[in-house]
Amino acid sequence: MREGVVLRGHMRRRNFIKLMGGVAVAWPLAVRAQQPAMPVIGFLSSGSAGSSNDGRIVGFSRGLNESGFMEGRNVTIQYHFAEGHYDRMPAMVADFVSRKVAVVAAMGGVNTALAAKPASATIPVVFANGSDPVQFGLVESLNRPGGNMTGVSFFTATLEAKRLGLLFELVPTARIFGVLVNPTNDNAETQLKDIAQGGLTLSRPMTVLKASDEREIEAAFETFAQQQANVLLVAADPYFYSQRETIVALAARYHLPAIYEWREFAQAGGLASYGTNNLDDYRLAGIYVGRVLKGEKPADLPVMRATKFEFVINLKTAKALGIDVAPMLSARADEVIE
Repeated sequence: MREGVVLRGHMRRRNFIKLMGGVAVAWPLAVRAQQPAMPVIGFLSSGSAGSSNDGRIVGFSRGLNESGFMEGRNVTIQYHFAEGHYDRMPAMVADFVSRKVAVVAAMGGVNTALAAKPASATIPVVFANGSDPVQFGLVESLNRPGGNMTGVSFFTATLEAKRLGLLFELVPTARIFGVLVNPTNDNAETQLKDIAQGGLTLSRPMTVLKASDEREIEAAFETFAQQQANVLLVAADPYFYSQRETIVALAARYHLPAIYEWREFAQAGGLASYGTNNLDDYRLAGIYVGRVLKGEKPADLPVMRATKFEFVINLKTAKALGIDVAPMLSARADEVIE
């Protein structure tokens, strides 16, 4: 009998050890299965991906980090870039909705925010663009957005007349002003009105051409040359920003002094730029996305407005174009590239 008891005890012990071994294997798997998945940000841009040191991506990541989030560690980012094809963005937003992202970051151009707006009924949206968000119906007011959308507005689309004035100061002998506008940008109408007013103020004729792809951009520069435009204003647009190296190269080829929206144009060899700082604007957007991920509601987050505008002059380009920049104008610049 004792042998039987010992045998049964041995079997119980062996089964117990086997059972506990199975628990030891299964328990970490169960714990991992219970851990919440990292929140996903849907990053939507109307432009191109750019390089790893792109001020927009760097600034956005910096803002997220300041809010306690780091990509790959405690948050995942799903990127969609429309490459200037604004009609593709609704499908991209639909993809974010199907993935049940925690927040949509609608970056670059009011078109992006408008495409993301249908998702805002269920998903928070943080935008960053140069338009008036009240004018386009994105929010009820700047201080009280009132819905599921908020973000950063840098109002650069309303500065075309200001850029025209600076361009005239740079090249006071200019007789005919060329203007390049993207007609697929929802800001185009507002920009054209601002440009027309600027033309009246300067009492100079304007040759306004429209382009929304590389072929049309090249054709526009050929037309500017044929119509003997002396200077060029490149209107604010995310697609133009993504094509800045091409546009700056064309301006150099046709010996056409030009002013642009962002400092990156001047850094790429453009004559001058006037606008806000991409790095800082997108950092603010990243901070707001982080706050939304922590549970704050867009309706309670006032739209942030850019307060600093930068005037950048590339003196090396000015010299190549035979332009003698007045010392007082250089002194007014926030940065002079030599």
